[in-house]
Amino acid sequence: MNFEVIGPIRGVEVIASGPGVRVRSYLRKAYGRGRWRKVKGVATIRLPNGARREVELHWYEAHGIGKRDLKIKRYLDEK
Repeated sequence: MNFEVIGPIRGVEVIASGPGVRVRSYLRKAYGRGRWRKVKGVATIRLPNGARREVELHWYEAHGIGKRDLKIKRYLDEK
């Protein structure tokens, strides 16, 4: 992860769960068994160069395991 999430993640929404998560076998092997969900939300991040940007994040999470594989999907502030 080459960015830092600053503050809370807002507008959290489940995109897929159960068999809808295509990479379940990878997640199970890498992080363990769990009820995996693909989730999205909006957050402010700090990039390595110090810039702050508003972005849409996607990640996978499971109860007892937490958020894994955070990815920036879109920059919401046009700069």
